[in-house]
Amino acid sequence: MGIGMTDRGAAGVRGPWVALFALCACFFMVMLDSTIVTVAIPAVLTGLDATLNEVIWVNSVYLLANTVPLLVTGRLGDRYGPKRVLVAGLVLFLGASLWCGLSTSAGSLIAARAVQGLGASVMTPQTLSFISRLFPPHRRAAPIAVWGGVAGVATITGPVLGGVLVEHVGWPSIFLLNLPIGAVGLVLALLLLPDWRPSTRMRFDTAGALLAAAGLGLVVFGLQNGQHYRWGAIVGPIGVLPVLGVGVLLLGVFALRQRVPRPDPLVPPALFADRSFGYANLVHAALGFATTGMFLPLVLYAQSVLGLDPVESALLCLPMAVAAGLAALVAGRALGRVGGKHLIITGLAGLAAGTAVLAVFAAPDADPGALVPGLVVAGIGIGLVFSPLTATATAGLPPDLVGAGSGVFNTSRQVGGVLGSAATGLLLQVGLGVAMPNAAREYARVLPPRYADEFVRRITEAADSAGQFGGEGPAVPVDWSPSVAEKVRELATDAFALGFTTATRATLVLPVVVLVLGVIAAAGLPTGNGENRGLPPGRGTP
Repeated sequence: MGIGMTDRGAAGVRGPWVALFALCACFFMVMLDSTIVTVAIPAVLTGLDATLNEVIWVNSVYLLANTVPLLVTGRLGDRYGPKRVLVAGLVLFLGASLWCGLSTSAGSLIAARAVQGLGASVMTPQTLSFISRLFPPHRRAAPIAVWGGVAGVATITGPVLGGVLVEHVGWPSIFLLNLPIGAVGLVLALLLLPDWRPSTRMRFDTAGALLAAAGLGLVVFGLQNGQHYRWGAIVGPIGVLPVLGVGVLLLGVFALRQRVPRPDPLVPPALFADRSFGYANLVHAALGFATTGMFLPLVLYAQSVLGLDPVESALLCLPMAVAAGLAALVAGRALGRVGGKHLIITGLAGLAAGTAVLAVFAAPDADPGALVPGLVVAGIGIGLVFSPLTATATAGLPPDLVGAGSGVFNTSRQVGGVLGSAATGLLLQVGLGVAMPNAAREYARVLPPRYADEFVRRITEAADSAGQFGGEGPAVPVDWSPSVAEKVRELATDAFALGFTTATRATLVLPVVVLVLGVIAAAGLPTGNGENRGLPPGRGTP
C-alpha cells in the first residue's frame, strides 16, 4: 500500500537549495567518519593503550552499526516523516561523536562508535529521500550532483583531514570536528526542511526487519572479522563460516518473505521492476568494494614502505580529493547532455585505470610524487560515478518507494565496502605470507650460509604474525656480532619494503577486477540521461 506525505512546514519548499546545504552537512559527516579513522590507528593504539584488535573494532563496529539497520531506517522516514527521523539520527550522531572524543578507554570508544554508526544509519537514507522530494525529476540532476560530490569528496578527504588533525591536535579531534558541522546542519534542518508526514499509517514489517538485521549483521560481522579469527572459532564451537552460513540463510528467508504480497514490505519488489535501480545497485556495490579495496593497501604502503607520517600520507591523497570534487561538478552539469550510463562507465574505467597506474608505479624506493597521476585519474573516476549513479538509480522511483530505495541503495554500497575490506585484508595477508619470505631469500644471498636460514625464518615469522616490523627491524640472536646484526637489520628493512610492495601491487589488482565487473553491470543501464524516465511527455530536461 503506497503512502502519501502531507507538508507540516513549507520553509524547505521555498528554499530547496538552502535545505540541500543542511542535508549535505549531515551526509558529509557520515561519509567522513567512514574513512577518517584509518590514519588515526597508531595514535589511538598509543593514546588508549589499546590492542590492535580493539582498534580494528573501532572501525568494524561503526561499519556494522551503519550497515545493518539501513534497510529498516530507510523505511522509518516513510512511516514517521523524513525530517523527524533525520533530526533524531543527527542528534544521536552528535552525542556519540562527543562521547568518542571524550573516551578514555578502548571499550568506551568502541561503544561510542557503535552508537555513532547507528545515528549515521538513521540519517543517510533520509538525505537522499529529501532530495527526491524537494526537487522534481527534471530538476534533480544538479542537486544530486552536489550530493554525489559531497559523498566522493568526504570519502577521500577523511584520511587527509584525519592525518592533519591527528598530527597537530590529537586523535579525539577527528570526532569532535563533527560537533560544529553537525550543529550547523541541525539548525538548518530544523529551520528549513519541510516536515512531511505520512498521510496514511504505514504498517511496519517487524519480522522482516528482524530477519534483515540479523542476516546482514551476521554476514557483515563474519566478513569484517573473519581474518581476525583466522576463519576459525569465535567462541567455543561457534566459527566464522557457520556464522556466515546462518547469515546468508536468514537473508534468503528475508528475500522469500519479501516476495509474499503484503501491504508494506521492507524491500518492495517494485523497486527492482525498474531495471536501472537493479543495475545501479550492482554498480554501487562494486564502487564501495573498489574504493575500500584501494585505500587500505595504499595507506599502509605509504606509511610502512615509503615512510610517510600520517600528515604526509594524507596529503598524498589531497589531489585525488580535489579531482573527485571537480569531476563531480562536471558530471552534474553534463548528465542531461551526455547521459548517466556513459558517465558511469567512463568513471568506473577511470578509477580502474588510476588504480592500475598506482600498482605499476608502486616500488620500494618510489618517489611519492610518482603516485599522484594515478591518484588524480582515480579521483576523476570517482567523481564521475557518484552523481550520475545516484540520479540513474532514483529517477524512476515513485515517491512512496524513495525511502525504501534509499535504504537499499546505501546498503549496497556499504556491503560492497565490507566485502572490499575483508577481501583486500585477506589478500594482503596472503600476499605478505608469500612475498615476504621470497624477498627474504633474495636478500639472504649476501649473508653467510649460517646466518641466511635464520634471517629467512625470522622475517617469515614476522610476516605471518603482523606483516610489519618495529622501527628497529626484527630481533636477532644475541650471539651475533654487532656488525652482523646491523647488516641483518638493514637487509631486513629492504626485504620488508620489497615484500610489502609486491603484496600491495598484487592486492591492488583485485579492485581493478571488480571495477571491470562494475562496467559490465553498468552496460545494462538504459541509454539516455536517466532523469527523464517515468516522466509524462514534455516534462523532461530540454
